Amino acid sequence: MALKATICKARLQVADMERHYYGEHPLTIARHPSETDERMMLRLLAFARHAHPDLTFGRGVSADDEPDLWRKSLTGDIELWIQLGQPDEREIRRACGRSRQVVLYTYGGQGSRLWWEALAGKLRGLTNLTVIDVSTESVSELGGLAARSMELNATLQDGMIWLATPEASVEVSIEIRQQSAMTQ
Repeated sequence: MALKATICKARLQVADMERHYYGEHPLTIARHPSETDERMMLRLLAFARHAHPDLTFGRGVSADDEPDLWRKSLTGDIELWIQLGQPDEREIRRACGRSRQVVLYTYGGQGSRLWWEALAGKLRGLTNLTVIDVSTESVSELGGLAARSMELNATLQDGMIWLATPEASVEVSIEIRQQSAMTQ
């Protein structure tokens, strides 16, 4: 018998001073059996960083043709494609061809650095691609916030990101490896 996804609920309050976006998002997150708490929380962090009423979770781990998060226009065009991990060059190029804007979140420390060193030169020409690395320490701390039911506050200000529950807070350290020429 196949394992089923674990359903987690989150009420995410976002205060993004840089984009002047403030909102509350009641979220239902289907956590695939192979997905770790850290990766699930990284999806929530990406949601907070790009919060928008039309941003939704894709099928992620269980689907090759969908991102972890995406935002579509009213006509069905993909406005924003958000992927986590270290996809191959072909997958990244395909996403950039299908979407106006692609944001790739990498994590995994040294493995992530080696992946970027191997692909950086090949990806520089993709003007709609942003690559962001989240530090190993931040990913680990985010995993500590995971629960089946969560009350989360995200604050984004001056390039810094904080994600907090009533019990704990994490200051997330990121490195922008490639910035899209397009605005998000």
